[in-house]
This record gives sequence, C-alpha cells and structure tokens, in this order.
Amino acid sequence: MKGASPAAWSRDGREAAGLRVAVIASRFNADITDRLVAGATKALLERGAAAADVETIRVPGAWELPQASARAVEAGRFDAIVALGCVIRGETPHFDYVCTEATLGLGAVARGAKIPVAFGVLTTDDVGQARARAGDGPDNKGFEAALAVLEMVSVYRRLGAG
Repeated sequence: MKGASPAAWSRDGREAAGLRVAVIASRFNADITDRLVAGATKALLERGAAAADVETIRVPGAWELPQASARAVEAGRFDAIVALGCVIRGETPHFDYVCTEATLGLGAVARGAKIPVAFGVLTTDDVGQARARAGDGPDNKGFEAALAVLEMVSVYRRLGAG
C-alpha cells in the first residue's frame, strides 16, 4: 500500500490508539536515523498513539538492534517494536557483516516474539541513497516500518496471537 493515504491505512485496521510501541534506533548515522525515528513517530501519532506510549530507545549501531529488541520483548512493556538503523557501504567488508547480523538477528527476534517486530534498517551504498529513504512523508522507511508493525498488530489480533 505504498503511498496510500492515512485514511486508507486506518480503514485497514492500522490503528495505534492504546498501543505501547518501542522505537529502537541506532545512533550511528544519526543524521539518517533521527529522520527514520521522526517518520516512525509521525506514523504512530497520526494513527492514534499517545506520545507517552511511544518510547524511543537508542543503541550504538545496527549490530545492537537485535539485542535491544530481544530485551524489549522480554520486558513485556510493549505491544510492538520498530527497529531502525542505517548501514552505509564503506571500503571494507564490515558493511556485510553488520547488515547480515542485524538482519538475521532481528529476524530471529521477530520469529520468537509474541509481539510484532518491524525491520527498518537501511542498507545503502551511499549517503544519498540513505537520505532518499529517510525524507519527509510517507515514503520515509521509518514511517513505513511503523505502518507495517501496526498492520502486524492487527494480524496478530485476528490470529489470536496477541
């Protein structure tokens, strides 16, 4: 539903009212991740979340996102988690290792969690690509990740899993 209006999302059960959501974001590449956090927060607030029910938790980098997400699930205080980060390719294989482990780690957390965990980690070749994905509006990948987690809350409820 890329580019769908907020009204269309609401009609599809993507409501945030009454939900407690952890937005876990890396500090590395903060100029990008701050924009992702802003996008995710905007999506949640537009769909009825109370500001006090959206908790932003910062971690050093994308590598730490799975660890923090797992602890947030264990804490039992949240109805959903949005994990946000940005890894930009450099001259060494470090990019590959961090991207792989962040992806696999968050996937493992999501599969084992009783609450939805959304993946909003940018893996780009350069800063320009990252900025393009962290701009204002509904194409912001943080915004999209928040909408995805709201949809999954609705799916979990329909399936009786949350």
